[in-house]
Amino acid sequence: MGFEELPHTADCRFLAWGADRKSLFAQAAVGLNSVSGVHVDPDSRVRREISVPGEDDESLLVGFLSELVFFQEHESLAFDSFDFAFAPASLSAKLGGARIGSISRPVKAVTFHEIQIRRTRRGLEVEVVLDV
Repeated sequence: MGFEELPHTADCRFLAWGADRKSLFAQAAVGLNSVSGVHVDPDSRVRREISVPGEDDESLLVGFLSELVFFQEHESLAFDSFDFAFAPASLSAKLGGARIGSISRPVKAVTFHEIQIRRTRRGLEVEVVLDV
């Protein structure tokens, strides 16, 4: 499992991978937090639950990451623990996180640009492009 920031001309792009869908989505969230430079207050733990509709795994991932961007921007929260449940056209997640102490590169949006979840030797991987 992991992620790696990739160079991109105008926006921010990273590669995330995981053994399965749950770990891929969790690593994409870790990548989002890392490339945006989020630092949290460890003493302010919070929990939230979300539900995201989507036609396929790519739209579910964009929807999920977009929810995390919303929490960063509107509630100053970032999440680092995830309990996912997938249904045919949606996902629900219980999120654990904390208040953001600082953020160095706020994300404006998660894009669908060239997003494609692929099966590789290390499991599933996806490149995510963020508008920053």
